[in-house]
Amino acid sequence: MKELDLNPWLIRMSQGDEQAFQVVYESTRDHAYRLISYLAPAKQDIGDIMSEVYFELYRSLSKYDPEQNFSSWFNGLIVRQVRNWKRKEWRLFRIAEKLRLSTSKSSDPAAELRLTALNDRLDLLPILQTLSLKFKEVIVLRYYQDCSLEEIAELLKIPLGTVKSRHHHALKHLRRRLDQQGLRKEGDGFVY
Repeated sequence: MKELDLNPWLIRMSQGDEQAFQVVYESTRDHAYRLISYLAPAKQDIGDIMSEVYFELYRSLSKYDPEQNFSSWFNGLIVRQVRNWKRKEWRLFRIAEKLRLSTSKSSDPAAELRLTALNDRLDLLPILQTLSLKFKEVIVLRYYQDCSLEEIAELLKIPLGTVKSRHHHALKHLRRRLDQQGLRKEGDGFVY
């Protein structure tokens, strides 16, 4: 990282100063890119992880103690974001693998096509858009942000029982939509 006292820029950045963000970004991007490139599960993910790092930097600036070495704190933030990315990738892989195993037991070419179609959509999952906002919030927080049901209850400021109920109903709705579109084979055990 460039030798520059970033603390004044970090303070300005936390107050919404776009120029300060640019200074911090320019001062840290090469370092962040190198570290991410060493840790990233796949090279094509580096740009996405960089975006996540700077989003998280902006979001968590209030937790940064100016007495702390910024470089160490920033390295920890980068490592956590790469780990989060790996967890997301691993979860998608497990879902795809579960589907692959369930379809490979049958020599059904239609099942293979369903698996391919679903694999192509795992990141975006357009069916998610069919959920009401209250169900979508729970699914996105649970499966895309790795939040526990307890964390979701705290984030949304609703009882844990309500979160569990919304989670259950959202999964039921998603399964029904997958069945309607022919993307889920009965008994495949596919669970979001």
